Amino acid sequence: MSTAQNPIQTDVQHVPAKTTKSIKLVDEAQAKTNLLGMTQAQLAEYFKSIGEKPFRSTQVIKWIYQQGVTDFEQMTNLSKSLRDKLSANACVIPPKVIHRQYSDDGTRKWVFEVTGGSLVETVLIPADDSKLNGRKTLCVSSQVGCALDCSFCSTGKQGFERDLTAAEILGQLWVANASYMTDENDSLENVDHSLWENNVTNVVMMGMGEPLLNYRPVVSSMELMLSDHAYGLSKRRVTLSTSGVVPKMYELAQELDVALAISLHAPNDELRNELVPINKKYPLEQLMAAARNYVFEVNPRHKKHVTIEYVMLDGVNDSNEHAEQLVALLGDLPSKINLIPFNPFPHANYDKSSNNRIHAFSNILSEAGFVCTIRQTRGDDIDAACGQLVGQVADRTRRSAAWQQSIKDRESV
Repeated sequence: MSTAQNPIQTDVQHVPAKTTKSIKLVDEAQAKTNLLGMTQAQLAEYFKSIGEKPFRSTQVIKWIYQQGVTDFEQMTNLSKSLRDKLSANACVIPPKVIHRQYSDDGTRKWVFEVTGGSLVETVLIPADDSKLNGRKTLCVSSQVGCALDCSFCSTGKQGFERDLTAAEILGQLWVANASYMTDENDSLENVDHSLWENNVTNVVMMGMGEPLLNYRPVVSSMELMLSDHAYGLSKRRVTLSTSGVVPKMYELAQELDVALAISLHAPNDELRNELVPINKKYPLEQLMAAARNYVFEVNPRHKKHVTIEYVMLDGVNDSNEHAEQLVALLGDLPSKINLIPFNPFPHANYDKSSNNRIHAFSNILSEAGFVCTIRQTRGDDIDAACGQLVGQVADRTRRSAAWQQSIKDRESV
């Protein structure tokens, strides 16, 4: 698990435990159905299964996501008999918060314990912490670890354990919003739901894991992010980032309209095979075809672009030639290119490109007509910057052990 320079606050109970009844739900959670993360259609089926009208799903969804209420007794437009039935058979429980860390720049990071005891991390990045209503972007994890092993990412070095459930994914957003209802050192169980406000304005599926390898829970979670009955976020404010799981990109294009980002990081197959190994299965020609399909074929009248994420590695992928190759690769694909200064982690094999090199690379892209931005590093003092999320993973791939052995081998030379 990552370390930090700032003090760490600890929550010892599940987040929504505000009343005695809520705490009881936590204790009995294993025997109950967690309604968090269920889509409206899934929740309607649940209510039918317990002999209730499907329209109750809309009422409960609004209580959970628009009011932050997790105690059924507080859902006052439900009948007393239904509240009792739900209290006996269901619960609304986000994953347990183990640590909270707040950066000097306003970035917030949470470490969650998920079922089985593993830890995942989530980061909230405010555009300007001095503006109460400014943009606040939540970077959400979709898996415990990651199976893709990108060579420049610390998450991949931890290996992979399992997919997160929809409740564990949506719970990250619930907690982030709840954090604005309490002081930094308060337990989130002290939330005053009468003051609840959904402060998170943007969600990016860019945390731990490859979202398209956990397709159904991720899509269900994004449906709730977009739903007017839940979070009501604009489809341009919900972004899914993929390293290039091509078949699922086509499937997503048919099912859900959200912003798409591609973790590209290299402009040719030889280099990308090294940096992003999934490229060996789905090379750039296939990846670019899937990206064009997402933009042009599904809804050609709707203006879309793809965000291209490109980490800048000194002497590896940052030359003028690489920039020119990237221009040729993207061609007429409507793209916004986001250059990401490499954020180091212990024993990484790469260094960050110099600022001069990053700007020279950016200038070539801009002169070719692309919108190009350089990502501002945020939260690096609490290991919350891009590529630094680690968590704690019971690795099923043996990759973590291999990584630790490679470190020992290098140190022994």
